[in-house]
Formats: sequence, C-alpha cells, structure tokens
Amino acid sequence: MTKLEKAFAEASKLPPEEQDLFAAWILEELVSEERWREVFDKSVVKLSKLANEALEEYRAGRTQKLDPEKLCQGTVLRHTFL
Repeated sequence: MTKLEKAFAEASKLPPEEQDLFAAWILEELVSEERWREVFDKSVVKLSKLANEALEEYRAGRTQKLDPEKLCQGTVLRHTFL
C-alpha cells in the first residue's frame, strides 16, 4: 500500500464533512502545484536567457569585479544589515 493509499484509507474514516474538506484541500494543492510548475518552467527560460547574456558580457570584457564593501557603502542596507 502506498502512502497515498494509506492517507485515503484514513481519510475515508472521517465524517463526510471532514472528507469533503480534506478532498478540497488536496485538490487545491494539486492546482497550486501545477501553477508553480508552470511559473517555474517559464522562469527557467528567462533565467537561461539572462545567464547567457551575462556570459556574453563577461566574455566581451564588459564586466567588472564587484567589491561588496563598495557596493553597499552609503546605502540603507549597509546601516541596517551590515
């Protein structure tokens, strides 16, 4: 018996109202998971494009090393978090 089958077996022992709540929760989670999967799939393409652009800039010599100390000097972040 899989974990899913065990969960449904236990859920089937609940009163009908609680079974409905459990089923609604499971269905909402499945829909939410599908939305996250779609968003992630789209973001992978965007992130890949941005990474390729960054590599092209690096190879063309249009980048510079960042000094974290200089990056945060004089900003709210430096005073708040550093």
